[in-house]
Amino acid sequence: MQIDYVGRNVQVSDRIRGYTERKLEKALRFLEEPVEVRVILEEEGHRRIAELHVHHRFGDLQAVEESKDLRESILEAVGKLEKQARRGRKKFKAQRRRGDRNAAQEWPLAIVASDSIGLGGAAAPRVVASTALSIKPMSLDEAAMQLEQAENDFLVFRDSDHGGVNVIYRRPDGDYGLITPGD
Repeated sequence: MQIDYVGRNVQVSDRIRGYTERKLEKALRFLEEPVEVRVILEEEGHRRIAELHVHHRFGDLQAVEESKDLRESILEAVGKLEKQARRGRKKFKAQRRRGDRNAAQEWPLAIVASDSIGLGGAAAPRVVASTALSIKPMSLDEAAMQLEQAENDFLVFRDSDHGGVNVIYRRPDGDYGLITPGD
């Protein structure tokens, strides 16, 4: 951890440096190294301003506090930084837990040459269109609602219960059919 101090109309003593470092340890435990901190202490008349900028591996944090006492300003600014760091850490952990479960996957569909499909001597059907499908995780009920609004008669989705890729389609009689992967 690297801490730079800037004093504007303030002499930054060793006592203030030690106090600031002790208070920052509590906030910085939520951040991963490398951490760079810039502490700007300012005195304007009867106001004491503490401004903290923290640059770490996943971004930047900033807090500014003003009071009549410099130590109180530092304490309140560090409290703000700790709150931001805790919130960022919680968000980071939640993203790691979710992983790619909620991310849509693109499954490319390619045009296949008609001579590569072995149908004997019969007239071979040919693929005339290709598209990429976005496969999103959802429940069966959500997929049925999406299919009602879809322009196609089918919907490919990832079942949120077991994670398998399923296809729900509209049958000619108006009901829905479901294709699930075999075990």
